[in-house]
Amino acid sequence: MERFQESAPLSLGVELELQLVNTHDYDLAPYSAEMLRLIGKMSLPGAVVPEMTSSMIEFSTGVCHSTSEVLGELTTLRDALVRCADKLNIACVGGGTHPFQQWHEQRIYDRPRFRQLSELYGYLSKQFTIFGQHVHVGCPDADSALLMLHRMSRYIPHFIALSASSPFVQGQDTQFDSARLNSVFAFPMSGRAPYTLHWEEFAKFFAKTTRTGVVKSMKDFYWDIRPKPEYGTIEIRVFDTPLTIERAAALAGFVQSLGSWFLQEQPFVPEEDDYMVYTYNRFQACRFGLDAVYVDPPTGEHLPLREHILHTLRQVAPHARALGAGAAIEMLAESAEDGLNDARWLRETHARERLLAEMVRQAADCFRGRPGSLV
Repeated sequence: MERFQESAPLSLGVELELQLVNTHDYDLAPYSAEMLRLIGKMSLPGAVVPEMTSSMIEFSTGVCHSTSEVLGELTTLRDALVRCADKLNIACVGGGTHPFQQWHEQRIYDRPRFRQLSELYGYLSKQFTIFGQHVHVGCPDADSALLMLHRMSRYIPHFIALSASSPFVQGQDTQFDSARLNSVFAFPMSGRAPYTLHWEEFAKFFAKTTRTGVVKSMKDFYWDIRPKPEYGTIEIRVFDTPLTIERAAALAGFVQSLGSWFLQEQPFVPEEDDYMVYTYNRFQACRFGLDAVYVDPPTGEHLPLREHILHTLRQVAPHARALGAGAAIEMLAESAEDGLNDARWLRETHARERLLAEMVRQAADCFRGRPGSLV
């Protein structure tokens, strides 16, 4: 395992996986290679890379220090991707799942790692045509990263509910706000990281797992949050890709504000017993979104997740203002108060239009940032 690198505490990096769809029936379109060829001619911040199947593309910021910097880089990248898509007569769309694509029609992108994963995981590889947002947050040192990771784990349901945007799969309303994560859970190395608060212990765990041959690198762990020693960060992986870059930046601001609260106030020490309710809380958030029940890990109290989200946002608000993320926290608080996440917007749009393709078309407009679309 690589040495844990130095990074600026609370620095941010955001990755977004996007759907590429055609513009006649808004099904997925295998145009990632063409998009990468066009985007490669441009000078842009961050990076744009392929993903598992050819109807996906991932773009990411460089190292940022504020929500406004994240939004600025995402805007530049989004605008470039939209211009390239227009040249190819396709569209880029957010959302955690495409609502009616058929997994067996997808093509594995021609890259050695993707081919190896396809040989190992079989049909799960094509079913991994799902779309998430990953947020990296910088940590002062390796032990601080593990402490940050396990503190953040209490807020996994909050992240899921606020970002949920995958209610439809294979043409059906799944009754989940985030059905995307059900596909992630199918992989053997998914779930949560082992409870260790010292890097030396974590290194021993990593050595044992690599010795078995089950994993070869940190990339083989599909945990909800994982340390990224090469960047000096932890990476939170449970977010569905939002329909807008504004919401993506706001979610990054929430992570950064939580991190600041943890570092400056040391509000609690995580415990192994926190994970007794972890899977239940995660399921509740995936299934019911902002209407979920949340079991408070230290007390066992059952309360509405929305209530706990609002309580948490109030707690971190002073840190958010100091970081320039005050507007991001206000946006998320308004969403929680109104019970409005992207999953609800998608359902309401489908109920009004009665066509999944029209819903995708309008979601593509949201991603473009057109006036009158969802923010």
